[in-house]
Amino acid sequence: MCYFVVESKQVIDDIDTRILNVLLDNSRLSYREIAKNISVSVATVMHRVNRLEKEKIIKKYTAVLDYEQLGYDVEITVHMKIGKGKLLELEQKIARINNVCAVYDVTGKSDAIIVARFKNRRSMDTFLKKIQTYDFVEITETSFILKTIKEEFLKIE
Repeated sequence: MCYFVVESKQVIDDIDTRILNVLLDNSRLSYREIAKNISVSVATVMHRVNRLEKEKIIKKYTAVLDYEQLGYDVEITVHMKIGKGKLLELEQKIARINNVCAVYDVTGKSDAIIVARFKNRRSMDTFLKKIQTYDFVEITETSFILKTIKEEFLKIE
């Protein structure tokens, strides 16, 4: 399964919405297949997709991998409290680490949440000890993700 990322404040119409939802299901479909699926012309699909890409509503196309089958059996979340106004700088530093899948700037008891995957506990331990040495990291709280019940991209309405 392939997906794309949508991030926009722009208004899209029903045809755009239907194209985006078809692409969420399978971004490898041809313009002809998309057009047939939503009952519009191939030219309409081609022009709409090009516009959505140009406007950065469609940011990229990629494959969704089964990380467990690839040996990444350890998945964690790390809630972090970061001090002295260095939040963005530290989040960007952590985001550059290969095992990090996501970094979220959040409200509440934590300032940031990190999602990361590892092949084993030893590499996870090395990662955790590394980020705990970073300046301005006050508190970390790590949780193992035992089972993913749902992980999908939001359909557009």
